[in-house]
Amino acid sequence: MGRELAEHFFSAREVFDEADAALGFSLSKLCFEGPAEELQLTTNTQPAILAVSVAAARVLKEKGVQPDFVAGHSLGEYSALVTVGALRLQDALRLVRKRGEYMQEAVPVGEGAMAALLGLEADVADEICREAASDEVVSPANLNSPAQIVIAGHRAAVERAVELAKARGAKRAVLLNVSAPFHCSLMKPAADRLAVDLDEASILDPQVPLVNNADAAIVRTGEAARDGLKRQVTSPVRWTDSMRILRKEGVDLFIEVGPGKVLSGLIRQIDREARALRAGDLASLEVLVGALQPQ
Repeated sequence: MGRELAEHFFSAREVFDEADAALGFSLSKLCFEGPAEELQLTTNTQPAILAVSVAAARVLKEKGVQPDFVAGHSLGEYSALVTVGALRLQDALRLVRKRGEYMQEAVPVGEGAMAALLGLEADVADEICREAASDEVVSPANLNSPAQIVIAGHRAAVERAVELAKARGAKRAVLLNVSAPFHCSLMKPAADRLAVDLDEASILDPQVPLVNNADAAIVRTGEAARDGLKRQVTSPVRWTDSMRILRKEGVDLFIEVGPGKVLSGLIRQIDREARALRAGDLASLEVLVGALQPQ
C-alpha cells in the first residue's frame, strides 16, 4: 500500500519518511511489506491510510491538481485537513493513531458490531434501529448512499436489526468484519479521550472549505473543524448529504485519493451525473492525469 507512489515520487516518499519519524516506528515498511495482520490493526490502519492518502494528494498537487473543496469519510477527514493546510501531517498521524487506540479500547472485543443494510431508505433503517435496540444501542453509523447504510452498536442489537431489515425488504443485510462499533454512542469514551488531544492540537483555518462528517456542513475555520472531529467519533458519517452539498456548490468532478475505490462507487450511487476519478496507486494516477489533459 503506497509503495509505488513512494518509489516514483519524491513528495510521496517524504510523506512516509515524515510518518516514520512522527510515530517512532517504520510505518512505511508496514505499508509496503506488511504483515497484513499487523497492518489491519486499527491503530496501524488509521495512520497507514492517512499516509497513503496524503502522499497521493501531494503527488496530485505536483501535477497541478488542487481541490476547490475537500471532504473525507470518517478517518479521511483528517487526510482532507492535512491536504488543505489545517493540520500538520505529523500531528494528524499521532492523532489518528490515538484515535484508533481509543476506539478499539472503548468497547470490549465481541460486544459491538456493525452491519451493512443495502436497498433501504434512511428513515426505514432508522426505524429498524429503534425497534431493534430494546435496552441496547444500535443506530445508523454511515449514511453512505441512498442504497447503502451501515449500522453500529451492541452485537445482539445489530443482529436483531439485520433480521428486521431482511424482513422489511432489504436487498442485503450483513454483519461486517470490523474490530469495533464505530460512529455510535458506544464510542463516547473514545470521543472524550480524543477531545483532550484535539484541544491540544494546532488546527488552522483550511485553505479551501471542508464539508464535515458530523453535520454535512461547509466548514471554513479551524475551530469548526476541531469541533467536527470531536463529534464525528459518535456521530454518523453523513456522506450522502455531504456529496449532495458539494453538488449544489457546483462540484462535478470528485477525486478519491488513497487506497481503494469505495468512495468513487458511492458518488455514482448518490448522483449518476457526477464524475469520479481516483488516485491511489501509479495506474490510477496515470489514468486520472490523462483524463484531465485538455482534449
